[in-house]
Amino acid sequence: MKEQSVATQQFVDIAEIKNGTVFLKGGGMRRVLMVSGVNFDLKSEEEQNIIIYAFQNFLNTLDFSMQFMIHSRKMNIDAYLENLKNREAQEDNELLKNQISEYVEFVKSFVEQNAVMAKTFFAVVPYDPIQISGAATELLSGLKFWEKKKSGAKKEEGTEQKMVQMDQRTEQVINGLNQIGLRAVALNDEELIELFYNLYNPAKVERRELKIATSQ
Repeated sequence: MKEQSVATQQFVDIAEIKNGTVFLKGGGMRRVLMVSGVNFDLKSEEEQNIIIYAFQNFLNTLDFSMQFMIHSRKMNIDAYLENLKNREAQEDNELLKNQISEYVEFVKSFVEQNAVMAKTFFAVVPYDPIQISGAATELLSGLKFWEKKKSGAKKEEGTEQKMVQMDQRTEQVINGLNQIGLRAVALNDEELIELFYNLYNPAKVERRELKIATSQ
């Protein structure tokens, strides 16, 4: 019996990506923030303690759970090598032209023998609908006003209210990380699609490197 192929999308919990927000099939929403890094080991003991206490205080201010993730991928240096080749073609000095050519070959050879990894830091801000179960569900199902909440206008209003909550949580996390000395920016739709493409294709190099400086 021939097995029926199943679309990959069925295994992905994402319903859609819109307005910088990931909408999950279960009704939840996620906002992904790219966070700048800090070289903790180069800090003095006093500075390390300050960062630790500040991060602890930041977590204590949150009334919701969130996720921190480190994403390590093989860096795509094609654009960098292409820029060097263009620079070589524009160079009139033969000595500099040869040096650029030798440097390009060195970089290519080095990358072939040693994988150059890039680390990116993310913070995931969640918002999930309140789940009501058990006796509370039976009680609410018997109330007349409960049936009136099925209209499209109410559904749209509910989505807007969720987005307000999501925006408030995102702003709270960004401000809290800023107080620690970490810059955080929310990814837009294109950057979110790029991120999830990279996550679901781990064998490939990054198609385009995400940079916190370009996310405004």
